[in-house]
Amino acid sequence: MDRPTNKKAQHFWPSVKRLLMYLRPWLGGVVLSVILAIASVLLSIIAPRVLGDATTTIYNGIMKGYRLVRAGHSVHQFPIDFARIGRIAIIVVLLYSFSGLLSMLEQVIMTWISQRVVFNLRQDLKAKMARVPVSFYDTHHNGDLMSRMVNDMDNIAGTLQSSLIELLTSAVTFVGVLALMLTISWQLTLVAFVTIPLSLVIVAFVAPTAQRLFTRQQAELGRINSQVEETYAGHTIVRTFNHEEDEQRRMFQINHRYYQAAWKAQFFSILIWPLMNFVRSLGYLMLAVAGAIRMIHGQMTIGNIQAFLQYVNQFSQPITQIANLSSTIQQTVASAERIFEVLDEPEMANRLTTFPAKKDEPLPKIEFSHVQFSYGEDPLIEDFNLKAPANHMVAIVGPTGAGKSTVINLLERFYEVDGGHIYLDGQDTRNMTRNDLRSHIAMVLQDTWLFSGTIFDNIKYGRNDATDDEVYQAAKMAYAYDFIQELPDGFQTKLNEAASNISQGQRQLLTIARAFLANPDILILDEATSSVDTRTESLIQQAMDKLQHHRTSFVVAHRLSTIRNAERIIVMNHGRIVETGNHNSLMAKNGFYANLYNSQFIGNNL
Repeated sequence: MDRPTNKKAQHFWPSVKRLLMYLRPWLGGVVLSVILAIASVLLSIIAPRVLGDATTTIYNGIMKGYRLVRAGHSVHQFPIDFARIGRIAIIVVLLYSFSGLLSMLEQVIMTWISQRVVFNLRQDLKAKMARVPVSFYDTHHNGDLMSRMVNDMDNIAGTLQSSLIELLTSAVTFVGVLALMLTISWQLTLVAFVTIPLSLVIVAFVAPTAQRLFTRQQAELGRINSQVEETYAGHTIVRTFNHEEDEQRRMFQINHRYYQAAWKAQFFSILIWPLMNFVRSLGYLMLAVAGAIRMIHGQMTIGNIQAFLQYVNQFSQPITQIANLSSTIQQTVASAERIFEVLDEPEMANRLTTFPAKKDEPLPKIEFSHVQFSYGEDPLIEDFNLKAPANHMVAIVGPTGAGKSTVINLLERFYEVDGGHIYLDGQDTRNMTRNDLRSHIAMVLQDTWLFSGTIFDNIKYGRNDATDDEVYQAAKMAYAYDFIQELPDGFQTKLNEAASNISQGQRQLLTIARAFLANPDILILDEATSSVDTRTESLIQQAMDKLQHHRTSFVVAHRLSTIRNAERIIVMNHGRIVETGNHNSLMAKNGFYANLYNSQFIGNNL
């Protein structure tokens, strides 16, 4: 789902408050960092005033010696109090040294705290992703979710690590420098204030513009992530159909939009520095002239002028920092809102219900009773009824869009029924938690999913407490043991990200072995043999026949030849069961199933 590219932080202060709540466990560390930062700033702004005394001491000594020379005295050395200058130098070095040390300690503490906060925030987001319904993934691009998990988290980490303390130290610096400037000369301080309105105008214009552009940049970055993930995952298909140039053009368009957003965001982000430097230089020039005039009239010492000019630089710097930080903080809050948006998504209802149990005898393993379901306004399944006896295989067939996969999704509780009931051993599945329900089920999909790691670990994913022997036995049951042993590292062979270092058929065998290891009551196969060769398919079918003695199996079949031996075939069309029976009885009816089968048979023999 595409997001608006010009979206701003809609709830700034509530989002800031919510983000700061993540700092609560480390409030003591934050307070200590604030104290250290304030102390560091105070030491650094005191130093110029102390250093000004050294300049005045040198100037007074030179002027005294000059007056002696003019009076006709022989002067071999200007009467400069170097001992005083040495003491001042030591004090200044100590001030800056302690200031730097305190600043370093503050940074160490805040770096640790910020990373812990983002660690917790990322953990919350990951946990939330496990609780949102499947429909959430249907409406969000993977790249956008990745951008929230990675890029937006990095923005938050950077702000918590430095920007918040910088904002505080900038304010303290501004107030402290202003106070010291007033102690030196309130007249020059008024001259310095002339530049503030101009600085505020720059901040008011640049900062909000930069924030909007940074938000757009993050949204476009999410689109790039989606495009890259999609293209790289399907690079074989792209090349097979000669769409490299099309994908390059598409990438160029997305990349160009990101470029347009990024350069504008960065331009306005850095624009504030030259503008503020211009204002600072203008104020510096005015103060230098005014200070020189006051010194000539004996109203200020040269040391105080030096200190005041140093303070002028420090006086304008906090304004510039606050301006930049306002843009950064706005961008961070926008990132936080993107994360909170996911955290606030409705979750799958996991509360236990109290639907009455079925008392029928004998109880079927699975029963759909008057089930209704729709993805939107148009109903997909209406008054669906199905009984699957224990230890039997039920095949579900039908044309595309008939509702076959939807039945499986409802059984797994990926979606909740709109009406009716689904029973497992007589208990409504909504009386069970999803974890309890799915502990009875294993699924093998047409699209294989394997993670980066060893073959052994991928099979053991089906049941973490399985022994090594059980893993090997599951591989044998899936007829995967032999090909695994032929690999250079056997079960310790590492699969790459797409598991492309083994064949598609071998990948499917591993997913089937994983399902065997889970040892479920119910086995769901969504055309699990469609991606393997005829010999491998035959081996899998033999293994499946062994499993029928202890499991209820649902087979979603697209190739009807694979379910000819099923005890019960459910034929669906438009969300309803239109025929039931075994292969021979359904063929004898010469109805919907027979037409499907014959069309495939004829198509396969043309």
